[in-house]
Amino acid sequence: MQSLSHKKGKVRRIFLIALLLVSVLLSFIGNGSSVSLRDSFAKKPLIVFLITEDTLNYEAHLTIPLFAEKIKKEYGYEVKVLLGSGPHGAYRFPDIHKIDDAALLVVFSRRIAIPHDQMQVIKNYLNKGKPIIGIRTANHAFTNRTKIEPGFEDWPAFVSEILGCENRGYGPVEPGIEVSISPDAANHPILKGVQPKQWHSDGNIYKVAPLLDKDAKVLLTGTVQSITEPVAWIRKAGKSNVFYTSLGYPTDFESASFLTLLTNAIQWSLDQRAQF
Repeated sequence: MQSLSHKKGKVRRIFLIALLLVSVLLSFIGNGSSVSLRDSFAKKPLIVFLITEDTLNYEAHLTIPLFAEKIKKEYGYEVKVLLGSGPHGAYRFPDIHKIDDAALLVVFSRRIAIPHDQMQVIKNYLNKGKPIIGIRTANHAFTNRTKIEPGFEDWPAFVSEILGCENRGYGPVEPGIEVSISPDAANHPILKGVQPKQWHSDGNIYKVAPLLDKDAKVLLTGTVQSITEPVAWIRKAGKSNVFYTSLGYPTDFESASFLTLLTNAIQWSLDQRAQF
């Protein structure tokens, strides 16, 4: 037979467990939350990548799936890479409504027009104040230059309204660019661990200066010959956190500096209390 002290110890343990459960439940009620205990162990945020494949989109169809798997493995994010199909004037993404559940949208697409309903999904996402990241050709993601088929639309103003810039042309291809951290942004969370402070990118520079958004914070600049341009910045588009970088050349994805930058940008974008 069990001793009296053993029975009392067992009762005490049961009581403590019950007390712990009650305190957890009360914390949910006290915060006015309808979240269940099961929901308190929520999945990691869903990150949706919109990419296109063409000879001028810098192999995004190869680099982005590998990068997405990397952050999934290292940080536990749920990721979905949407590679569309069709001509530029009638391009269509599969599973576009995955964006409805996304915590972050990443765009690396070039000069496409998409169905009206698909464009509305993107605009609805942004109207909710959710964050967005643009990589390289995102600065002409929906600026189509071909015949747009019936039922499809482009969105040239995505560049000015969301990214806060204007596509003003391109620098020479061969020299690449020398990338530098902006001195007044050196302590920004997106630049944490980005080493060295200067590095070389094989991609040519995108001309965007001056930025349309005077309140945008430039994180990186790029220089080639006598040209210096912003190559990464953050801003607000409505209530949405926006990060854009014109880096994203295929060999950039082999650079520790760039990979750290992009990973930090994802973490910053997902932080509702993000520092500007």
